[in-house]
Amino acid sequence: MAASLRCRFEVMSGVLCRTWSSAGCRKRRCVLPWSRAHVYGAVRAASRSVCMELGDRKLEIASGKLARFADGCAVVKLGDTSVMVTAVSKTKASPSQFMPLVVDYRQKAAAAGRIPTNHLRRELGSTPHEILTSRVIDRSIRPLFHAGYFYDTQILCNLLAVDGINEPDILAINGASAALALSDIPWNGPVGAVRIGLIDGEFIVNPSRKEMSSSLLNLVVTGAAQNQVVMLEAAAENVLQQDFCHAVKLGVKQTSLIINCIQQLAKEHGKPKRTVQKMFTPPEEIAETAKTLASERLYAIFSDFTHDKISRDESVNKVRLETEEVLKDKFPSADPFDVIEAFNIVSKDVFRNIILNEYRRCDGRDLTSLRDISCDVDLFKPLHGSALFQRGQTQVLSTVTFDSIESSMKADHITTALSGVKDKNFMLHYEFPPYATNEIGKVMGMNRRELGHGALAEKALKPVIPKDFPFTIRVTAEVLESNGSSSMASACGGSLALMDAGVPISGPVAGVAVGLITKYSQEKPGEIEDYRILTDILGIEDYLGDMDFKMAGTSKGITALQVSYLFHFLVLFDFVLCFPLFASFYFKVICLKLFSFYFYRQILRSQDYR
Repeated sequence: MAASLRCRFEVMSGVLCRTWSSAGCRKRRCVLPWSRAHVYGAVRAASRSVCMELGDRKLEIASGKLARFADGCAVVKLGDTSVMVTAVSKTKASPSQFMPLVVDYRQKAAAAGRIPTNHLRRELGSTPHEILTSRVIDRSIRPLFHAGYFYDTQILCNLLAVDGINEPDILAINGASAALALSDIPWNGPVGAVRIGLIDGEFIVNPSRKEMSSSLLNLVVTGAAQNQVVMLEAAAENVLQQDFCHAVKLGVKQTSLIINCIQQLAKEHGKPKRTVQKMFTPPEEIAETAKTLASERLYAIFSDFTHDKISRDESVNKVRLETEEVLKDKFPSADPFDVIEAFNIVSKDVFRNIILNEYRRCDGRDLTSLRDISCDVDLFKPLHGSALFQRGQTQVLSTVTFDSIESSMKADHITTALSGVKDKNFMLHYEFPPYATNEIGKVMGMNRRELGHGALAEKALKPVIPKDFPFTIRVTAEVLESNGSSSMASACGGSLALMDAGVPISGPVAGVAVGLITKYSQEKPGEIEDYRILTDILGIEDYLGDMDFKMAGTSKGITALQVSYLFHFLVLFDFVLCFPLFASFYFKVICLKLFSFYFYRQILRSQDYR
């Protein structure tokens, strides 16, 4: 940066010398009305920054110089990679009944010193890597917004410079955290994020791209104050459980350094938080009336184990409509949102109390039981490989297609320079049509959710594919029925389809989703009083629970992991660490079932041939 300023200063000096020069002036040095020290000092005064050491490199967070019309702006720099993040939130409430947060991470060819190669020579739509990075940022900051904050909020991440050594996605998460902390937007942050790699048995904080090429682990940890975990995203090559836990501990420890620096910057230069017009929470009188009207009927529905997904939803919806009708008559001036949300609160409390108090789930299982699993392979003879995986009411059809190496997904030079994404000859594409949940809708190109779920299943399967496999492999996972954890079902179905196609994978892969129901102390807000861990969660348990913990792997170790918190509060870090040990047992069980089933089918097939 100093070199750049010096260069501009010399150019300006030359221009002014030519403008003001005379015959005598050419023979002697031109004297400007200001000195270089004044120029550099003014720049430093305008830019407010903090620095910290992460590993063997320096991370810098600055604000106050760029995009000052935004509610908050931060520029994060690591090495010569810089990312600018802005945060803007409307002061008028949105008609949405959820937190309308939009995160856009955009790669700019200019940041890598390139010109786009398309016919317009400019950036076009979002790439898959940009969408996946946007989702990680969203999951890192969304849980910390206040409940009932329904104001349109946009986070924009722009790459200013990329050095090809340091990954910009981690900088974007920290930049979003700093921009929100510096702004007047109500938010319970800040958070910090780091990437942890595992190279030759040693954990590396924020490894370079070259180091990541030989790393067995790619773990992104987002943490909050007091050693709390907000988000985890990982791809690994059969990493052991104890190594994974150690990586999470190291990551949370490093995020605390970033959080302290952002807090210091916000304390010195941040804006006072705005007072919003309204937090969308229903009045207590309406909520109590809804509880009186609906709680017993909802308890009967959630305790009836004969219900499946569709019948349960229909029964709850019937109670909803009748309850809302009574509430509208009794409170004619009430906001429609208050009426709807009052019923939602009652429904959620009844559902969670059954699990907390009676250790029962709405489908009759205990807390640790898996749903019934059934599988089938070799469904369609013309295909290279096919499998149908069914777990409860979640059903996924997976297929495998081979083609030449020339058919691999090729990344252009700019994408490689900006994101490090190179050609790949293994890909998994996930589809979620509307009929999978008894709905209708437009069947369009991939959306953000489908891309994210497919990427997770692809991470789970990639480590078991032979690196020298002489063909390009495309796995498709089409969700035919969905009632919880279709992405993990895609990993299981994909593993079966690969074995059916004859791919010599190193071992079957299975995945499971684990949920969490917590009870917080009324005397000490934010402190967990009690909790229940749910194995192999249903869709309703995901929706009304506190966390979605997806883990996939083989009998040897973890290959993929994704943790998301669904509400504004956080779960303590020490509590999260029990999950890898807990969940890994179940995907080992599923792996054994998949492996046994596949060989059983092979024996039957060989007998048919004879």
